[in-house]
Amino acid sequence: MSLHKVFDTGASAMTANRFWLEAISNNMANANVTRTAEGGPYQRQIPVFQQILDEETGMGKGVQVAGTVRDATPGELVYKPGHPDADANGFVRMPNVNIVTEMVDMITVQRAFDANVTAFNAGKNMHQKALEIGR
Repeated sequence: MSLHKVFDTGASAMTANRFWLEAISNNMANANVTRTAEGGPYQRQIPVFQQILDEETGMGKGVQVAGTVRDATPGELVYKPGHPDADANGFVRMPNVNIVTEMVDMITVQRAFDANVTAFNAGKNMHQKALEIGR
């Protein structure tokens, strides 16, 4: 494996981590939105990733964002008579975003990003050593 491929793999993983973190921040920012442009409460967005395979060897060489999917789990019904989105019985369907789950995911992303930075730096150090040996 070329040392440059190590950089590509690490960079793709860090890009995926950034996309996941953006999805988490969007979920947290919309945790109380009961009416979206599509109608109904905000639905949690979950990023989907797929492996990038080397065409020649079939080996994995990174990860890419395949898109996002909406979590179809219904949100909690909360009694709030007088709320503009309350039904006839005074209940409002809240978004299905759980802040604790989002915080746990955020910690997971941070740790994954740190691991990817460590791997990237290890590749960089190997590349530097190879250049020193070549002198």
